[in-house]
Amino acid sequence: MKITFRRFATAFAVVPGLLMLFATGCNNNDDAPATPEPLVTLRNSATLGNYLTDKDGNTLYFFTRDADGTNNCTGGCAALWPIFHQASLTQDQLGTGLQLTDFAEITTAGGQKQTTYKGWPLYYYAPSVNGTNTREAPGETKGEAVGTVWYVAKTDYSIMLANRQLTGADGKRYRINASGAYEEGDGVTQYFTDGKGRTLYIFTADRRNTNTCTSEGCRGNWPVFTDALASVPSTLDKTLFGSIDAGNNRRQVTYKGWPLYYFTQDANRGENKGVSVPRPGVWPVAVRNAPDAPN
Repeated sequence: MKITFRRFATAFAVVPGLLMLFATGCNNNDDAPATPEPLVTLRNSATLGNYLTDKDGNTLYFFTRDADGTNNCTGGCAALWPIFHQASLTQDQLGTGLQLTDFAEITTAGGQKQTTYKGWPLYYYAPSVNGTNTREAPGETKGEAVGTVWYVAKTDYSIMLANRQLTGADGKRYRINASGAYEEGDGVTQYFTDGKGRTLYIFTADRRNTNTCTSEGCRGNWPVFTDALASVPSTLDKTLFGSIDAGNNRRQVTYKGWPLYYFTQDANRGENKGVSVPRPGVWPVAVRNAPDAPN
């Protein structure tokens, strides 16, 4: 069969158009996977700073009774503070500034799954409206400081609060009486922790802005609390915190002039075994109404 020059030229002219159409189809991004919407993100408040929300902007909260990392909000509390749970989070489902390693999942005593952040179980706030518990609207933070035990979930708490029974290394239960002395007995005490629920102490032998825990044995049992002080709960006066030189380019955080410490035997968050060492009252937990450190 003969192919004339005209027929050959016509066929040749069509090919580039087909190639262009093919190339255009290959570059079409309509089928590319979309970036997933963040399921947990950060919102900013002029008064509270950055805090966690769900994908719809609903505020998430910490409960100071949960310093041990478990859910301690049961009964009527659970209706007022519904749990937050988001299964199988991945890094690309988190907003800017959030890290997947800070999130985990626990199972409550009632068998429900709950998401945690830096070990703190996360909750919504659902106050009663006309007799029905109704979650607050996106952007609202009305649960902040409710009962001085509920606080917006933040990424940068240097200081948090715990409401716990004091149980010493001697196995005895303690409470702080009206005069500020330690006595055996049951009772919930509110005291300071770091941002991950580890108990903070003061040393009654210290003086204002002076660490006297200088022996090798003391330093080994009572490590200093060092932190570039960021957020504290809104019920605390941040101006009462400061820092002193702890050596080795470290700054030890102070409160009302008292240097703050950990206790090495507190192996788990929420423990406060140091209150009985070497006897009750020598290493008390750090509390809001502590007297100023003496000069």
